[in-house]
Amino acid sequence: MTKSNARHDAAGIGVKLPVYLDYNATTPVDPQVAEAMLPWLYEGFGNPSSNHIYGQRAREVVAESRAQLAILLGCQVGEIVLTGCATEANNLAIYGVARALRKRGRHLVTSAVEHPSVSQPFQRLQQEGWELSVLPVDAFGRVDPAAVAAALRPDTVLVSVMHANNEVGTIQPIAEIAALTRARGILLHADAAQSTGKIPVSVDDLGVDLLSLAGHKFYATKGVGALYVRTGTPIEPLLVGAGHEHGLRPGTENVPAIAGLGEAARLAVQRLPLEQARLQGLCDRLQQQLEQAIPGLELNGHAQQRLPNTLNISFPGVSGRDLLEHCTAAVAASVGSACHEEADAVSGVLGAMGVSSQRAHGAVRLSLGTPSTETEIEHAAQALIAAWRKASKFM
Repeated sequence: MTKSNARHDAAGIGVKLPVYLDYNATTPVDPQVAEAMLPWLYEGFGNPSSNHIYGQRAREVVAESRAQLAILLGCQVGEIVLTGCATEANNLAIYGVARALRKRGRHLVTSAVEHPSVSQPFQRLQQEGWELSVLPVDAFGRVDPAAVAAALRPDTVLVSVMHANNEVGTIQPIAEIAALTRARGILLHADAAQSTGKIPVSVDDLGVDLLSLAGHKFYATKGVGALYVRTGTPIEPLLVGAGHEHGLRPGTENVPAIAGLGEAARLAVQRLPLEQARLQGLCDRLQQQLEQAIPGLELNGHAQQRLPNTLNISFPGVSGRDLLEHCTAAVAASVGSACHEEADAVSGVLGAMGVSSQRAHGAVRLSLGTPSTETEIEHAAQALIAAWRKASKFM
């Protein structure tokens, strides 16, 4: 670590700059995950579908990783479908169920704050003649179960509501929604890309029929994810080919990435009890320091029912983008979802929450992760405060 990219506090603890506070966009690969992947990049190169020893070994690590994911989610091993990412998992869940149940009904329900990999498949189905109900959210970004109940119809076949929002961190009342859908025989899907590895995610406690996750959101690599499909759930594949992944996802398995995903799941189970509380403490500390120094700072999202690592706040009198540009050498964060980072428009999530245009314009998402330290939070807080003071003078 050189002087150009590090500062040291009084205790001599180094801080790499800029401090990374964009863990909701992606996480670094955990060293133990990388170590678990390495053998399958070299000597373990076999195709899992091959019957010789190389294929058998690859098949064994895929099975082991699937078992680790099943432990993380509290499900059966055979209910895990490995995919290339959460976007693929979301598309498979939505299109797959819609195709399988198109003769039963053609009504779908989702929320106004979903990730594009959920909202856009629904919009395409709507263009193809399906009816779609988009549920509003309250000022905290939460869906009211009563609104779900009111939206359900005899021809409703699927409801999809994310477990936790990627921008504001708000956690949805999935279990309450599941009680409503299950009573009507309607399938429920939850996008859990942001919640997996940060808070407990049990498919039985949530009551979901389908659930998506992304490896790169909890310290595995990009390019690997999974879809939980409860036994007996009617679903059709999007792609056809060989019979991989119970016939739902053809294509030779990405063995190194899957090995890493399994290790990331194992680490999440091991670390979650302590890490959840630690990240909550760091996030609270960051919020308190910013609130003490910046009058009029506003929290976006629920104060309690949100991810322990996520802090979405609006800085008064400045735009979030300008603020981050003023501290680009000290803090790496975002104004919202990485999927919309290039757009200047106000976040659709904040708009759905009824946040004013001015307040939404000043919003910044600060998301912490396992590598985050107290010293980093101190540096980040001071840098953000200094940047706000500087940026507000020019507005």
